[in-house]
Amino acid sequence: MFKYVLLTILSVFIVTFNPTVFAHQVKTTAQVGATLHIEPNDTPRSGEPTTVWFALTRKGGKVIPLAECNCQLAVYAEPYASGEPPLLEPTLESVSAERYQGIPGAKFTFPRPGTYQLHLRGESTAQASFKPFNLKFNVTVAAGKSVRENTQDLQDINQNIPNTQTRTALPWAIAGFGLITIGFLFFLVQRVNRNRDSS
Repeated sequence: MFKYVLLTILSVFIVTFNPTVFAHQVKTTAQVGATLHIEPNDTPRSGEPTTVWFALTRKGGKVIPLAECNCQLAVYAEPYASGEPPLLEPTLESVSAERYQGIPGAKFTFPRPGTYQLHLRGESTAQASFKPFNLKFNVTVAAGKSVRENTQDLQDINQNIPNTQTRTALPWAIAGFGLITIGFLFFLVQRVNRNRDSS
């Protein structure tokens, strides 16, 4: 039994303290799905050029090129109020990346580190037929080289909001602590019962 408790504790620690970031985000509507890719290495940095592209597909997997979608991209700094204008509205261009040809993409620079939300809106052109969509992607931007070099006291754009990774790790850390406590108590109860039985 002790082996199972130890295995559970180790699993919780691996999940809690593994800083793996899922590289690509996928969002879907009833008819359209999009996978967000960010270059370089899915880790955008403030003050440095970032390229984003969206692998747009219809239900069933058929790729939607930019020529078949009247798409717009808007970038908002979190938190933002409803009706507030976007921070950036990069122009989407037709890009070819990985196995995708002619999909929507844009190149721009996040001004400061923090959390942003990318809104991809689109409707079909005359050649295509899918319902209008509005997909939202959350992106965390790290401090870039140029910002770190030029700023003594770098302030996060979301200074009142905890880091996304911290918010994600906190419930796992609490759960891990709870499991460790339960495992330790279970071990003590078993030991006390064995001592009673042997007496």
